[in-house]
Amino acid sequence: MSSGREFLDSALSQLKKAAEVLNIEPGIHLYMQNPKRTLIVAIPIRMENGEVKVFKGVRVQHNNARGPYKGGIRYHPNVTVEEVTALAMLMTWKCAVVDLPYGGAKGGVVCNPKEMTKTELERLTRRYTSMIYELIGPYVDIPAPDVYTDAQTMAWIMDTYSQIRGYQVPEVVTGKPVSLLGSLGRNEATSRGVAICVRETAKYLNKPLKGATVSIQGFGNVGSNAACILYDMGAKIVAVSDSKGGIYSRDGLNPYRVLEHKNATGSVINYDGCQNITNEELLTLKCDFLIPAALENQINSRNADMIQAAAVVEGANGPTTPEADRILYEKGVLVVPDILANAGGVTVSYLEWVQNLKRETWTLEEVNSKLESRIVSAYASVLEKSKKHEVNMRDGAMLLAVSRVAEAIRLLGIWP
Repeated sequence: MSSGREFLDSALSQLKKAAEVLNIEPGIHLYMQNPKRTLIVAIPIRMENGEVKVFKGVRVQHNNARGPYKGGIRYHPNVTVEEVTALAMLMTWKCAVVDLPYGGAKGGVVCNPKEMTKTELERLTRRYTSMIYELIGPYVDIPAPDVYTDAQTMAWIMDTYSQIRGYQVPEVVTGKPVSLLGSLGRNEATSRGVAICVRETAKYLNKPLKGATVSIQGFGNVGSNAACILYDMGAKIVAVSDSKGGIYSRDGLNPYRVLEHKNATGSVINYDGCQNITNEELLTLKCDFLIPAALENQINSRNADMIQAAAVVEGANGPTTPEADRILYEKGVLVVPDILANAGGVTVSYLEWVQNLKRETWTLEEVNSKLESRIVSAYASVLEKSKKHEVNMRDGAMLLAVSRVAEAIRLLGIWP
């Protein structure tokens, strides 16, 4: 995982650029630069061998002018406060871009979940939840899954919070198992949002999606599901990768079978009929659409000039640095930014939250229809903003998001 400081500086740079174009008042710009609250906790748990270890946890609540804080919790050995702060800020903009009544937050625990048992992860999750308990809640801050956390993690958080409250509170988290009032379609929601953005980009570029070549860096939940959805739409998936490396096939590959191979072997590499490539090589392959769905700052000043894709659709958070953005814009490569492209996850999280508050359950068709409507509308709004100000889509998305958040702050006022 890349430098948290670099990532935060990148996020602040994007905000500054938008604030200058919009002529945001200095005080409101300063307000949006700083998270409202940062909580750092030491999480002691007893490991399976009897040893007690202490893990560092953090929860950053960036801004709640438009509604409760919303954002995932990640488990990773390289989590930093700066990284989580940047991600919380991005969540504020992401929610505003798709016009959800949320602000942004993010959480993280410094640990290596690959080296921990399920029991140890449960203890870690429940202890962490108990330590941030007073700062979360259905109308305050609603966590969700992120890197190396999943529906099971959310079930543990929901149960811990509910046990403390004394009654079931499913709406305290989203991304839960469907059997615990999670929403249908949530697991692949981020990927479906990415796929919808690829389809809308194909329309805008006047390229048929059927037969369009797609390379995907990162074959985790987002990347693998996006590959399958786009494959079903008729696109040709030519390359995918995971942390161990990637594979390439000029004739295209079946992502469903690649996923079976990965589940059996632990990686996509050495898949029959494909050439093994590095993650770096995947980024520079000639293709119609490149989807970076791994970690941040993967497309940077060192490799941006070698990108051969017609468009980059960001499945990951912050995969492109500001300098790379500039290079790609000058090259004529369209970049659909993360705060739009991967907003499908938070959109269906919102739909899950609404279902929970109403104690209703919607069909998959209802959920996907509402997701489609939100993403298509947001895509059109971002495109309109970028054309109006003659800027790239990331700047257009930021202008749209920052203007909405700034307006909420302005109307609420600074009290007392």
